[in-house]
Amino acid sequence: MPESPRALTTLTSLEQLTLGADPEAWRRAGFDVGQEGARIGGVRLQFEPGESILGWRLDPGGETAIDGLPVAAPAHGDVPGGPHPNGAIRIDHLVVFTPDLERTTGSLEEAGIERRRVREAETGDGPLRQGFFRLGEVILEVVEHARVEPGPARFWGITFTVADLDASAQLFGDRLGSIRDAVQPGRRIATVRREAGLGLPVALISPPAQR
Repeated sequence: MPESPRALTTLTSLEQLTLGADPEAWRRAGFDVGQEGARIGGVRLQFEPGESILGWRLDPGGETAIDGLPVAAPAHGDVPGGPHPNGAIRIDHLVVFTPDLERTTGSLEEAGIERRRVREAETGDGPLRQGFFRLGEVILEVVEHARVEPGPARFWGITFTVADLDASAQLFGDRLGSIRDAVQPGRRIATVRREAGLGLPVALISPPAQR
């Protein structure tokens, strides 16, 4: 009997992200980027001209786009993982914007990726809804907001877990915004400023609090 989508949920992981970004800017930001890209945790980063996240690959995932999120061409060869001078350990979460959370959730669940929970909040620009999914070691955060334009879902940004946020802040200097408390209890977060030239929204977050 074929496995149901719910049974497949824990098996789906994020394998690769292709970024429209300047690899030299990422090197200056303390990421160990070689000729063939970089690896942070279990995820390979590929770099191409442009801006933003250009595509992803899921394992398993095939070649089918999920609610318009493009599939990246597969990378070839092997890229060793770190260590990264800025202390990056892994991708904590990948953020996707959607005009319709339930539509995007349906597409993800058809691909075997189950929504774990929903968070709702009020902002100065209207209500915000966030759906959370697990892709191996990475949390996929799908955000619905009135300011998201109609159309398919789209990639937005990445938050990296770093071993020591204060040490990372020293390396980034004025390219990193102020450190503040994260939504997750016991964690702190800071946003990389546009001046760093990373080509997409990037944030750094401290490791989960020890229990």
